[in-house]
Parts: sequence; C-alpha cells; structure tokens
Amino acid sequence: MKAASKARKVVNLSETVSSVIEGMVCRMLFGKKNDERFVFKTVINKSMEATGTFNLANYVPMLAPFDLQGLTKRFKSLSKELDEMFETLIDEHEKRNQTSKSLNRDQMDFIDILLSLKQEYSNTHDELSYTIDISNMKAILLDMVAGAIDTAKTSIEWILSVLIKHPRVMKELQKELKTMVGDKPMVEETDLTKLRYLHMVVKETFRLYPVAPFLVPHQSMEDIVINGYNIPKKTRVLVNYWAFGRYPKVWSDNWEEFIPERFLEKEIHFRGHDFKLIQFGIGRRGCPGMNPGLLNIGLVVSNMVHLFDWELPNGMSPSSLDMNEKFGLTTPRAKPLLAIPRYRT
Repeated sequence: MKAASKARKVVNLSETVSSVIEGMVCRMLFGKKNDERFVFKTVINKSMEATGTFNLANYVPMLAPFDLQGLTKRFKSLSKELDEMFETLIDEHEKRNQTSKSLNRDQMDFIDILLSLKQEYSNTHDELSYTIDISNMKAILLDMVAGAIDTAKTSIEWILSVLIKHPRVMKELQKELKTMVGDKPMVEETDLTKLRYLHMVVKETFRLYPVAPFLVPHQSMEDIVINGYNIPKKTRVLVNYWAFGRYPKVWSDNWEEFIPERFLEKEIHFRGHDFKLIQFGIGRRGCPGMNPGLLNIGLVVSNMVHLFDWELPNGMSPSSLDMNEKFGLTTPRAKPLLAIPRYRT
C-alpha cells in the first residue's frame, strides 16, 4: 500500500480487503496464511451469488429435476471444490499431529482443536465421538469460512465507501485515532475499546448498508399468533432488516443521511434487545461469530484510515461515488471500490 501511495496508483480496495480478511481467517482456522492451492474467497463469493439467485424451482417444484437454470450443477461443483480443500487441510493437520509431539494450546489452530475434541471423545464418550467426525468438521469449517470471509469483507467495503463518500466523517474518525492512538504506526486490538466514534461509524453503516438485507431465513416451529397475524407451522420467515434501518418513525426524517452521531446520545447494542440493530440476529439464533467479526472489521478499517488518506481516481467527487448494490445472499458493492491512498506520516 505504501508503494501505491508513492506512485499515486489506484488501489482496488475491494480486492485488497478480501485478501486481508481471507489471510486473517486462514491464520485463525488453519494456523497459516492462505496459499494458492485454496481459493476460498473466490469459491465463497460464487456460492453467495448462487444462493441469492432467483430459483424458479422453488415456485414450480415440478421443474426441479430438470435444473433449467443450472443451479444444482453449480452448487454441486462448488460443494465438491470446498470439500476437497477442507479434506486436504484436515489431512495435513492429522499427519502433522501424528509425526510431532503434542501441541500446547498456544500452538493449536481451530482444526487442531476440533481434532483434539474428536480424539478426546473417542476415548471417553463413544456417542459424542460420532458427532465430531470428518463430515461434521468440514461443515463447521464451511460455516466459519463462509461467515467470516464474505460478511467481514462486505462490511469493510461499505464502511470504507461511506467514509470516502463523507469526508467530514473521515476527518472525525482520523481525529479520534490521532487522539486515542497517537503516533503508533498501527492500531492494535487493545485500542479498539477506546474508539467510540469508530463504533458509531460501523453501526451507521450497518443501518444503511446491511450485509444480509433479509438476514438468514427462518422457519416457524409451531402455529402461533403475533399481533393478530396467524403464522402456520413451517412458514418461511424473511426478516427485512434493510427496511429496519430506513423506518422514519425509528430513525427520524433524516434516515437517508449518513450521521454516525445519531448513536451518540443513546447506546444501541448489536445484541438486538431494542430490535434496531439486528445485523447479527437475536437471542439463541444470534451469530456466534459476532465478537471476532467486529474485531476484524475494527482492526482493518481503523488501520486503513489511520495510515492513509483516500481519494477517488480521475478527480471524481466523493458525492458521486457509486453506492449501488449487487444482489445475492449478501449485498456487496455492485462495482469494486477504487481509490488512491496517500500515506499519512
């Protein structure tokens, strides 16, 4: 990035952020930076796009065997590709653990922990050992990779977009970083709790540009009546979170404006107790990866703003930045975010 700053080179921030998040997630799960054998971000992006595609067979079930849109074939191909990557990683960890002495906790990554639980239960609880077999391990890893890479990347992409589009907000955040972080070359994890304005920027971005506009689909477990509405058992429920953040009675008549200070007077939490910010779901169905996800988002955004000023290429005005979305299971930017960094000494 410093080289691009010196050369006044345009940087594809969407691609850069995707690579950074993929590297962070791979270190956490697999104990090493991702290598060219595993193209998780590419496969996950294709999977999210395919999952959000309109499926005619959902409305005309008799057409499902014909796979007219080729979605079933695409899903099988993507599933096989992911399965082979996870199989290779698990096999490498098993062979390493067999040839080396026992690892201490500091040396263990997520796969090591899953393998240790499988071994522990196989010695003490036969029934539990079956619940952590290779198939279940791969399913858990898929949830971790898909949930961590795509959502964090998309969130950071939108946060950087609104910061570039609103120079006033960018300056306020840089002012806070200067005050709280000082002249340190990098923002550290321990600094994040002091960055109140950063948290307000993240919340305001989630309000206007939710990663999952309909959240994850749910299904009612039994017949129930809510506010006079009869909801039969097994009804598919889609929560329109996109509309939550644009409701004037909740956010006032200036709901369309990006104003992080709206969170200054009243603290609104991500746990969703007041049903205003439910980006991570609510209650027992809430996202278990909320804390590490917010940590990754905070670290990447704060360092990019702390180290660099950003301007749009070709003299483009910030107000003219394209903020259109691309439809899928998640909603990333329709076009990549391109900007020129200027190193802040």
